[in-house]
Amino acid sequence: MAPAGSNNPGFGMMLVAAVGLLALLTWFFAGVVDERANPNRQVQSQIVNDAVEVVLDADRQGHFVATGQINGRDVRFLVDTGATLVSVPESVADRLGLERAAPIRLETAGGTVQGWMTRLEEVRLGEIVQYDVPAAINPGRHESVLLGMSFLRNLEMTQRSGELRLVAE
Repeated sequence: MAPAGSNNPGFGMMLVAAVGLLALLTWFFAGVVDERANPNRQVQSQIVNDAVEVVLDADRQGHFVATGQINGRDVRFLVDTGATLVSVPESVADRLGLERAAPIRLETAGGTVQGWMTRLEEVRLGEIVQYDVPAAINPGRHESVLLGMSFLRNLEMTQRSGELRLVAE
């Protein structure tokens, strides 16, 4: 004997509508979560007094996360003024085809780890672009590239009210 309502065409339509609504809600809320994790997916630049200016909004934890590019490929940056070098996780370095040069000891929050020096042909955050940037490849399992001082040192930085203003002259 068939379950009640299984021969009813209205039941099938309700089931399809419910599945469609669930898929739509999943898609919508995935975008909301992504926006909260990276409020700077589309980095905007402007020219102010002959300098390039980028303004980043803080995420919910107060970090400055933004989409940028290394060697023309999209990456997710986490601005880290405490990092001496731009620090690229090994999985991202592999995806970008970065060359591992000299081994280097890296001091991380989790302790000392073995990494490799590398050079990035181009690093781009909005319209702020730098070439031949020293970097480290780290064995971390995260996906964010730490945008350290080897990129930031030539920029004027101002943090105020949940915004980080970066200016390249």
